[in-house]
This record gives sequence, C-alpha cells and structure tokens, in this order.
Amino acid sequence: MEFFLDTADVDEIREIAGWGILDGVTTNPSLIKKSGRDFKETVREIASICSGPISAEVTALDTYGMVEQGRELKAELPENVIIKIPCTPEGLTATKILTEDGIDTNVTLIFSASQALMAAKAGATYVSPFIGRIDDTGHDGMELIAEIMNTWANYNLESKVLAASIRHPTHVLQCMQLGAHTATMPAKIFRQLMKHPLTDRGLDSFMQDWAEVKKAGNA
Repeated sequence: MEFFLDTADVDEIREIAGWGILDGVTTNPSLIKKSGRDFKETVREIASICSGPISAEVTALDTYGMVEQGRELKAELPENVIIKIPCTPEGLTATKILTEDGIDTNVTLIFSASQALMAAKAGATYVSPFIGRIDDTGHDGMELIAEIMNTWANYNLESKVLAASIRHPTHVLQCMQLGAHTATMPAKIFRQLMKHPLTDRGLDSFMQDWAEVKKAGNA
C-alpha cells in the first residue's frame, strides 16, 4: 500500500518523509487555507520534499475552467504534481481531457462505487473515496472501500483506489486488509500507526539491561 500524507504543513511533510515511507501528499483548498501560505509556493515546496505524487486541486466548477487550471498547474509546478478534480460530470469530462494530454489526475469527493468506476473509465490515475465523511452520516465508510475493491476485482482497471478522509488507525488497517492501493492520512495517524506500548516497553527493558551490562563491564 502507498502511504500518502494529507496536509499542506511542510514541517509535517519533512517529519514523515524522514521516516523513509512517504509515497505522496494530498492537499485541498481547506488545507492550503489552514497553512496560511500561497498555494503554488506551498505545492512547490511540498514537491521538493516528497518525490511521489503531489495532488494540487482545481477550484473551477466548469469543465473548461478545470482543464485550463489543470494545464496551468502542470506547466508551472514540478513534474510530480498531479491534478485533483471533483467527481462531477464536468470533472469527469475534464479528467478525460487532461488524461489525453498525458496529465495524471486524482478524482476526489467520491462516495459510491459507481462514481469510482466512472472516474476510472474517464482515465483517473487515482480515485478518492471519502471514508470518514460517510461515517459522519451514520453509515460505514469501510463498506464503500469493500464495494469499490470488489468492483476493481471484476474489471481490468488501471486507476488506483486512494482511501481518503481517514479518521483513525483502524481505517488504515481495514483498507490494508481490503487491498486499497493507497491511503492518505494526517500526520497524527502516521504517528498513531507507529506507536505501540509493547514496543516502548520492550525498548525500555533492553535499555535497562544494556545499562546493567555496561555497569558490570566497568566494575
């Protein structure tokens, strides 16, 4: 599974990239606003830290505007930047056009298996179903991932399933078990995935034993 970081905070990106496991970064207008920085400047810096796909989202709602923004972003930003597009009829048309231009895309705000399949047919490099937002409505977001992965198993699809809106480590574990290709998550979830009390306890025990070995050697 590819591990993507969902943030526009470059300090967080440097931290997780330093672990040697970061495959890409997703951003959106809300994350850019939270960073308080210029959009293109931020994406350029992110792309310099992580060599994997960096999602930069269009803000136009019409096909022409999405295509123009997508082409502009691809021309002005580093090579590893891909274009994030909403899953709407206009977005699918824009995805098809940009794909024919040789531009990789991430179709976002997917909430059904049919939307995911249509985005894949339009040529999306990634399709991004939102787990947490479905959970917020009282339904099980992981059922959507299961439906999509079952659909992918029936067809020869090149698009990768990028699980998004991840709220806790169990979401990631379930995505791994269901075979999702990619998961994008906040830095907090990365840290939680790494943390385990038995690891900490074992390391403390090893260090205490080693201290005693060194003490005995100096006796």
